[in-house]
Amino acid sequence: MPAPPAEDIYDPVFVRDVFDRCSVRYRYWSQIASFGIIMLWRRYCVDTMPALPAGEVAGLDLMAGTGEAWPYLLRRRPQIAWITAVDISSEMNKRALDRLHRSRSRRIKLIEADVLKNTIPAASADFIISTFGLKTFNHDQQKQLAHELARVLKRGGVFSLIEASDPKGWLLYRLYRFYLSQVLPLIEKTVLNGAQDFSMLAIYTRNFGDCRFIAQCLADEGLDVEFKTHFFGCATGVVGHKP
Repeated sequence: MPAPPAEDIYDPVFVRDVFDRCSVRYRYWSQIASFGIIMLWRRYCVDTMPALPAGEVAGLDLMAGTGEAWPYLLRRRPQIAWITAVDISSEMNKRALDRLHRSRSRRIKLIEADVLKNTIPAASADFIISTFGLKTFNHDQQKQLAHELARVLKRGGVFSLIEASDPKGWLLYRLYRFYLSQVLPLIEKTVLNGAQDFSMLAIYTRNFGDCRFIAQCLADEGLDVEFKTHFFGCATGVVGHKP
């Protein structure tokens, strides 16, 4: 499927359809394409989230996908009593619960929704995490996302976000770009019977750049923010709390 004009790839319906089609192979393909590093980055996102408030807490996993962050959250942050996972893709939600985390379903609530048009109550989350969903938002949408994050986070609540990024200053940048733009699409076309949806993820990553813009948006909303970079900038993140 050829990519539509750049201004259309951020339309929520387009994003939903891409991830609906990717859902069957998303978990395994993302691990293969990243040589397993994506699992380390998810764990790092959980580990670098600031200390949670005392006692049992509840929070949000935004753009939750297949729920890959949940085992890390529940194992490494034992005071978490409840996770509300939000994702626009019904197929990703279904596979998150049915294929990966049925045993944890009593502690996880799934919401199929555009996170920018949610009904989550204000000041209801002790924590917010997001792993590899930021790139599907353009700058205007990132501003809206920062506003929503600040709205639903409790005072004293914490957050940690991570995203694949475009490491332009890296010595091996050209090789990295060649791998994303040429090698992965060729493998995908061969192994996944001509599918091109995973190639869209490389386009989103290139357009996204890194987490500096969303970090500034969060700071503009009055949150305390710290920018993080991982593996020469191939992933970047933002952690902080709501004063």
